[in-house]
Amino acid sequence: MSPERRRVLLTMCLALATVVSTVASLNVALPDIARETGATQTQIQWIVDAYALVFAGLLLPAGALGDRLGRRRILLLGLAIFGLASAAATLIDQPGALIAVRATMGLGAALIMPTTLSVITSSFGPGERDRAVAIWAGVAGGSALLGLLVSGAVLEVFSWPSIFVLNVVLAALAAAGTVRFVHEGRAPERPPLDAGGAVLSALALTAIVWAFIEGPQRGWGDGLVVGGFAVGIALGAAFVAHELRREQPMLDPRLFLLRGFGAGSLSLLVQFFGMFGFIFVLLQYVQFVLGYSPLEAGIALAPMGVVLIGVSSRVPRLIDRFGVRRIGPPGLAIAGGGMAILSTLGPDASYWHLLAGLLVLGFGLALATTPATTAIVESVPAEKQGVASAVNDASREVGGALGIAVLGSVLAAAYSSSLGDALAGSGAPAEAVSRAQESLPAAMAIAERIGPRGADLATAAGNAFADGLSVALLVAAAVMVAGALVVYLRGPRSEVATCPSVPSAVPPS
Repeated sequence: MSPERRRVLLTMCLALATVVSTVASLNVALPDIARETGATQTQIQWIVDAYALVFAGLLLPAGALGDRLGRRRILLLGLAIFGLASAAATLIDQPGALIAVRATMGLGAALIMPTTLSVITSSFGPGERDRAVAIWAGVAGGSALLGLLVSGAVLEVFSWPSIFVLNVVLAALAAAGTVRFVHEGRAPERPPLDAGGAVLSALALTAIVWAFIEGPQRGWGDGLVVGGFAVGIALGAAFVAHELRREQPMLDPRLFLLRGFGAGSLSLLVQFFGMFGFIFVLLQYVQFVLGYSPLEAGIALAPMGVVLIGVSSRVPRLIDRFGVRRIGPPGLAIAGGGMAILSTLGPDASYWHLLAGLLVLGFGLALATTPATTAIVESVPAEKQGVASAVNDASREVGGALGIAVLGSVLAAAYSSSLGDALAGSGAPAEAVSRAQESLPAAMAIAERIGPRGADLATAAGNAFADGLSVALLVAAAVMVAGALVVYLRGPRSEVATCPSVPSAVPPS
């Protein structure tokens, strides 16, 4: 790899890490934000979710804009929006304004993330592309975990706005590297902008992600949640019909019939279902049950990120030797095994028990992520790399939203049921039992106020939360193992990730 290309790769990985790490950073700072801004639980939820909602909804249009208007230009625009919004967040002390700023950051992130991958795939030749994509994939998976470590350390010294200062610094460095090292790139014939497809895809993804976000809060049978899914599916069908009629579609739906493109997208959906859901539930476990501080939580999970990034760079050699079908699906199955190990954690588990599951999970995800991304980007011609990258990222975001919603809901239901059984016949007031079943922090707060009996309540709540964690991670393990089987059956049959039939599936641009 030449020094020039190495600098391009480093810049794109820095821009990617800027986007990915911000989610983990915010999660660690949420308790301080709630205390200092007076945000309600609903507002806290939307401070997190406004970013994900806008991000996921605009990924496909943003990728298409990069193909048409120039990837370097769109990347710089995204970094500017992201950096300025992060700077504005440091001056805000009202929850509503912070939600709006987070939504604006989601817009910037949507312009950044798919563009980083399309710059890499268009800048590197076949001999180097696989390794570059592998490093990108490792950074995409590991940045969230390493972000926990950095943000935890920062919060030990500074207040919560410091995490947004970190975003500003990273965005500025990435922008400077982009100006210095990245050349402009776009589709050779500048395909016409598909405004109808952009609007339909954005609204469809937004509706579906919104329903996933609201499902655990409102209940999966709630009319608004069901309506959100229905609207999203209807708009998705309209998007498919619209794209099939166009001579030059933004995203040809027939691409998903290709083994590499379809299996790669499904694999990423399943991976990030498990990974984002795992981070969401395990962070609560290590802080609320094991008593780790934010910094200790970051240090505890960091080895998984190190394994993910370190192993990912070596996966291309395995792909060259064995093919994506023999590497990716086993990686998913191994990651499911890591989830199964973590599901056996108890209320007084040792760190070595936790570490064993983290290392297996990180190794499995490292094997699975690179083949999935490689299969997607090598399934389409160079002029469609922006859209291919956006599909890659949309699979991650929708899978992540689904994982947080489903595993969070499973954890909450199992915790409530287990704690209710433990407190049955204890003589505790019904109102106190009901409030304790709402969340573990609520149970701990009640335990501090009720005197000598509080120790029993705290113990029961910790045991109940560990039970809920076990059920949630077993669900994640089952989904990942089932996904491994489907991806193996639908994966490319050739020993390489390319799909020669793609040109006939995508109208020439």
